[in-house]
Amino acid sequence: MVSRLISIGLFTLTLVSVSIAGEYNPVLSIGDPAPSWKELPGIDGKPHSLADLKQSKAVVLVFTCNSCPYAVDYEQRMIALTKQFSTKEVAVVAVNVNKVPEDSFDEMKARAKSQGFNFPYLFDETQQIARDYGATYTPEFFVLDGERKIAYMGSLDDSPAADKVTKQYVATALTALLEGKQPTVTETVAIGCRIRLERKRRKR
Repeated sequence: MVSRLISIGLFTLTLVSVSIAGEYNPVLSIGDPAPSWKELPGIDGKPHSLADLKQSKAVVLVFTCNSCPYAVDYEQRMIALTKQFSTKEVAVVAVNVNKVPEDSFDEMKARAKSQGFNFPYLFDETQQIARDYGATYTPEFFVLDGERKIAYMGSLDDSPAADKVTKQYVATALTALLEGKQPTVTETVAIGCRIRLERKRRKR
């Protein structure tokens, strides 16, 4: 009887854990309030917070870095996306949480300058923002609606190769939101390099 109750309890916990996470995201579901970030240092020398973007109708948060070839391949597409929606009150924000030498803050500055980044590039040394968003890859995209709820998460488009893209998931989601609609596609698999999260030691 006890073993049966334990099994039922474990099954219930499994259902609960599944219900609070997305199809591909281990932490967030579509419609969840977007985790806030506060005073993350940007390569522009200024602190950046989600609250600073309250005038934006939508926000695109991108987890990226310098060291991942997939992330590098998407840089020009991120620049193009920012230009495409620059007059529509959409904020694009990139954040790096990796702590390897090639992803250092100085290297971030150099990369942004050489490629002409037209969006804020932030660094979170604590890596907490990645944990809060359940982000596991670079690049990985999150679209926040006007109420700062998760409207889309996953990949920018349907192919790492720019010349083979047929579906632009983030741009389509943004267009829908700006028209007062909900995106048709709300979650896709992010393709890229694993974010290098440090393991937290268990307290004894």
